[in-house]
Amino acid sequence: MSMTATVTVVGSINMDLTVSTKKIPEKGETILGEEFATYPGGKGANQAVAAARLGAKVNMIGSLGNDEFGSSLLTTLNDEGINTEGVTLVNDVATGIATILVSDNDNRIIVAPGANKKVSPVVVEKYKHLIIQSDIVLLQLEIPMETVIFTVKLCKEHQIPVIVNPAPYQSLSQELIENVSFLTPNELEVEEMQQDTLLDSLKDKLIITKGEKGVGYYQEDKEQFVPGFAVEVQDTTGAGDTFNGALAVQLGSGETIEEAIRFANASAALSVMKFGAQGGMPTRQQVMEFMQERKL
Repeated sequence: MSMTATVTVVGSINMDLTVSTKKIPEKGETILGEEFATYPGGKGANQAVAAARLGAKVNMIGSLGNDEFGSSLLTTLNDEGINTEGVTLVNDVATGIATILVSDNDNRIIVAPGANKKVSPVVVEKYKHLIIQSDIVLLQLEIPMETVIFTVKLCKEHQIPVIVNPAPYQSLSQELIENVSFLTPNELEVEEMQQDTLLDSLKDKLIITKGEKGVGYYQEDKEQFVPGFAVEVQDTTGAGDTFNGALAVQLGSGETIEEAIRFANASAALSVMKFGAQGGMPTRQQVMEFMQERKL
């Protein structure tokens, strides 16, 4: 790899509040649960942490409430070496949270976006200088769609490649599709895109993640496939975010799509071997060693 990529992530920052319980309460019922823990999360922050651990210079643009969760999450980002100049503290709204009920190896999640709704085009315009200096920009759909479209158009104007991870899925406008460089849906999101009859106009921009099976992409209208890695799965939380962060780092460093996907697959495989979204995210050295072991 010839250079260190500068990756700017425009996206969500949440605190994940996780409660494990033997059963989910019925309407009106109170039960005693088991473990409670808080973890830093939000797709934007997760992808920024993944990219930073893999050696990129990372800028984060996002919003936090001026509260305890906000200051704790800001510290986490700074501790990962991420430039948080573009992270705004807002007074009139709480930091975004995800409440996660874990029962029977399954989870139910409620997200209250809070301050993430305040990531407006005005905020992106204010930190435009960070975007213009980037090798690549990475977005997801946990901030307002108008902000995603505004950022993608800004990147196109300045000829900066931009990846949109269309999660959680929302209908994608023609404007977004025309201006984005890459879209990274998973299999479920691709099905929703098919219902929106978007796929044909998009083929050369698609990088489709298929869990442990691997990743599909198109080259000259032919579907190509990069296989995944078989590993012992502990927790798949954050695997998609690790993949997207790693992909951005490698594409931003000038690697081919195939090489970038292979590296991102290895990064995601390592991430599922540990608990927590950010907890399992690997360093560049760990990924290189893993790929050497697997003779890649």
